[in-house]
Amino acid sequence: MTLAVGTGLVLSALSTGSAVADDAAPLATAYGRAPLATDGRAPQGSPLVIGHRGASGYRPEHTLASYELAARMGADYIEPDVVSTKDHVLVVRHENEISGTTDVADHPEFATRRVTKTVDGVSLTGWFTEDFTLAEIKTLHAKERLPDVRQHNTLYDGRFEIPTLEEVFALRETLSAELHRTIGIIPETKHPTYFSGIGLPLEPGLVTIVREHHLDTADAPIVVQSFELNNLVKLRDLYRFRAKEVFLTGVTGKGFGDERTYAQLLTPSGMAMIAKYVNAIGPDKSQVIPRNADGSLGTPTTLVQRAHRFGLIVTPYTFRAENVFLPTDLRVGTDPVDFGKAIEEDVTFMKTGIDGLFCDQADICLEARKTFLAGT
Repeated sequence: MTLAVGTGLVLSALSTGSAVADDAAPLATAYGRAPLATDGRAPQGSPLVIGHRGASGYRPEHTLASYELAARMGADYIEPDVVSTKDHVLVVRHENEISGTTDVADHPEFATRRVTKTVDGVSLTGWFTEDFTLAEIKTLHAKERLPDVRQHNTLYDGRFEIPTLEEVFALRETLSAELHRTIGIIPETKHPTYFSGIGLPLEPGLVTIVREHHLDTADAPIVVQSFELNNLVKLRDLYRFRAKEVFLTGVTGKGFGDERTYAQLLTPSGMAMIAKYVNAIGPDKSQVIPRNADGSLGTPTTLVQRAHRFGLIVTPYTFRAENVFLPTDLRVGTDPVDFGKAIEEDVTFMKTGIDGLFCDQADICLEARKTFLAGT
């Protein structure tokens, strides 16, 4: 069974093994990778819905509760961000600086751990995962990162501990069995060059967990992503990593340690090069549809079509329902934290041919997908 995704790219259904449809075979052969996989739940021609940091619009991000809610809502994939502890255990946080996402500042026993560091060229002051053992990390609890925007989520402050990456993989398996569908996982390596530089490389632990869960195959329901192309190349060349990879890009700048800018890597010559290593790109959504000077939604670029010509799947980030994150012409009312016309934004992006989207509110993106597929 195969599922067409976006404009002509095809997903191999996990329930039928590793076979890829004939029309997808040239891509898989030319670039040595199979396209993103799903279990057949998403309808034909359907963009994937990725639970960004779980269901971070409804629960504090990167908690087991957030991932579980996203899966129960129907997300095709859940997305953990990966950092390391002092004793080299991989845990999930948006950043290695954790003052904004945990209650570490409320622990007097850790007061002296507050320091200033330079991470990827940026000076940061706070508490860092690499200065804590896993046992110490497990004494902390998560809190909402955006309390002024998502006040509802603060109800759950202090209720959930910080998960290890292994725990997220185990949760994925448990929920896949319970919900009778395969839930994918899309971990992101955070600051991999930095962590390698302090003797805590992320790659060995990540590869070990992926292989222990029998996911290091081209058609497995996993995608590893990074803003650093060097990291993804290293996984391929040094670790012989076979699972799928996504290169994340920003509107400006470049990955730390990378020689070329994101803009250069998204040119035809750049895409021809990265397609030798990765299956997909994850651009900032404004690289797909920029905003006009007044903040309204503009005209689509040719990025999606250009990427598809090189066999690259396109999964932009991040889709959020609150007015403050929406284009000005899709906001409702004047309160920045109220929900606006998020479904309309999602559908507009789906019409560009994207193959998936990172969503803080997976249920809203799923509703948008129904609208898109219905052609209304």
